[in-house]
Amino acid sequence: MTRKWLSIVGIGEDGLQGLSAIAHSLLAQAEVIVGGDRHLAMLPKDDQRHKIAWTSPISTSVEQIIQRRGQSVCVLASGDPMCYGIGVTLTQQIAISEMTIIPAPSAFSLACARLGWSLTEVETLSLCSRPVSLLQSYIYPGARLLILSEGKDTPKIVAEILTSRGYGSSNITVLERMGGTHERIVKGTAASWSEEFAALNAIAVDCIADAGVLPLPRLPGLPDNAYHHDGQLTKSEVRAITLATLAPTPGQLLWDVGAGCGSISIEWMRSHPRCRAIAIEQNSSRLCYIADNAAALGTPNLQIIEGKAPHALKNLPVPDVIFIGGGVTATGLFDVCWQALRPGGRLVANVVTVEGEQTLFQWHEQVGGNLTRIAIQRAEPLGKFLSWRAMAPVTQWIAVKSDQKNTEFK
Repeated sequence: MTRKWLSIVGIGEDGLQGLSAIAHSLLAQAEVIVGGDRHLAMLPKDDQRHKIAWTSPISTSVEQIIQRRGQSVCVLASGDPMCYGIGVTLTQQIAISEMTIIPAPSAFSLACARLGWSLTEVETLSLCSRPVSLLQSYIYPGARLLILSEGKDTPKIVAEILTSRGYGSSNITVLERMGGTHERIVKGTAASWSEEFAALNAIAVDCIADAGVLPLPRLPGLPDNAYHHDGQLTKSEVRAITLATLAPTPGQLLWDVGAGCGSISIEWMRSHPRCRAIAIEQNSSRLCYIADNAAALGTPNLQIIEGKAPHALKNLPVPDVIFIGGGVTATGLFDVCWQALRPGGRLVANVVTVEGEQTLFQWHEQVGGNLTRIAIQRAEPLGKFLSWRAMAPVTQWIAVKSDQKNTEFK
């Protein structure tokens, strides 16, 4: 039976006195104690045991912990270690059978208790060591957000983002040092926010849209004007159909080949916080559009690769789904994509040219799949009247890789 040598103990703002009996026991038995400066300062001054303070990058400290395997090690963590905490990082490298985790109430649980909110009905996110633009995809009318702050300036930054998005009327509550004797709760609106806070704080937001502000839906098919682009944009109707065909599932990785302004990979990632994507584009101007759009629409973790497919696809992580929006006629592109795709994965390609259609038909002849023609018409002014104007029809091909056969295209 594996010996449990590592304990991870959640600790609140009330310090050691708030620990349970079992948590006290694990801490007392530890030969090595790990934590932030704030946590280590809670220990008695005459405690002579070996201490490890978190360093940057944190991977260095994690390696120090792993090297102590066999000794009794106790990690002190804020609140619930498995809620955006160090417990998540450690369980990725150390088997759960080797550790004991004792959580304290998370900042989210404490905030809900103070506000009377249901934790199952709020959106939760952390801005600790994460881009603040992640917030963008969580904002919609009526949303209740609970946010872990990076530090004392985070409430002001959140208020500025809300105001710039047209949500200046939103109610903000900052909960500072919850659970301790110095707990403080401050309320205000995004547009008039000006308070100063301690570094340890959480933010609650009741999102209220200003008059006339149209929300950005989470469903695929964002308005075309939500993107900066040079014309290389999959139009909203086609984009909605394409995302439905791609069928994003939480945790899956998409390759967006010939990404243009990044609309497909961005909306793939907006479908769920755990969806991942890599946008591959050779045009340097469009690379800037992709980066700007990803930040503005709340997907700053979109990975962007500069280069021409298929050469730029080498050594990328194995994809679950591949979308080809440009460059289908490039020599060897299908071969590389089909070979890289994991079994059970799907490949979707859109084209608007006759040459592109010919290529898709050849791919269809090789591995099967389905071909679909998408034709959209929009009503536009014609003098004093409206007339239907057809968009360029799009031919779409989808194939699912069922096994390892037919992996080469001849």
